[in-house]
Amino acid sequence: MSDPSRDEVLPEEQDGQHHRHGGERRRRGGLWSAVREIAMITVTALVISFVIKSFIAQAFWIPSGSMEDTLVYGDRVMVSKIQAGPMKVERGDIAVFEDPGGWLGPMPQPDRGPVMNVVLDVLEFVGVAPVAHGNHLIKRVIGTGGDHVACCDEEGRLTVNGEPLDEPYLYPGDDPSDIEFDVTVPDDSIWVMGDHRSNSSDSRMHDDGTGATGSVPRANVVGQAFVLLFPLDRITWFSVPETFEDVPAAGSS
Repeated sequence: MSDPSRDEVLPEEQDGQHHRHGGERRRRGGLWSAVREIAMITVTALVISFVIKSFIAQAFWIPSGSMEDTLVYGDRVMVSKIQAGPMKVERGDIAVFEDPGGWLGPMPQPDRGPVMNVVLDVLEFVGVAPVAHGNHLIKRVIGTGGDHVACCDEEGRLTVNGEPLDEPYLYPGDDPSDIEFDVTVPDDSIWVMGDHRSNSSDSRMHDDGTGATGSVPRANVVGQAFVLLFPLDRITWFSVPETFEDVPAAGSS
């Protein structure tokens, strides 16, 4: 039998206090679980971004006018890195590549303060922020290994393996080239030129007349720009211009 003297009821304020303490513990536990979950999601997203940036695609910021009007200063492009591996950039593609040596002069780095500099460097490293500086260049591929590239024919056009190019992407008012050249692109290399020919330090400017010093080794190619991402009103998918479709295979000229 129960002892009535032992049948106690907690005072209302004590009972409420018990529930409050339990609720606070649950809230603290729930808050910590939420923080851990957000942290795990963030770390996972950064790892995925790093993997994508390292092996699949990466964003780059355009720092010059050498590709106008196709690309202008401040544009952001997404670059497929698959073209630096299983697939290769071909004639007509817009390629990003590392400086093969001496193409870039000293480039001042913007100073946003010690904190923002570190934050942006980290975001760029993991692939969240576009590459805004460094030793990368972006140009259009005109010829690939074995191609005979020359300028200019009687109508002032570039020729690749004897086939003249009509280049609708040239900057308005620019000639195909104000420098004459006649070269054969070395194997495993590409001959590149900016769309703004009068404002582009490209293969023409760095060649010794043989095609060897002006061509970019394929080992330096980072990938192919396939879409202009920003600004939003200029979003564009890049494709190979039709003029390159009629270029015969290397050794045909």
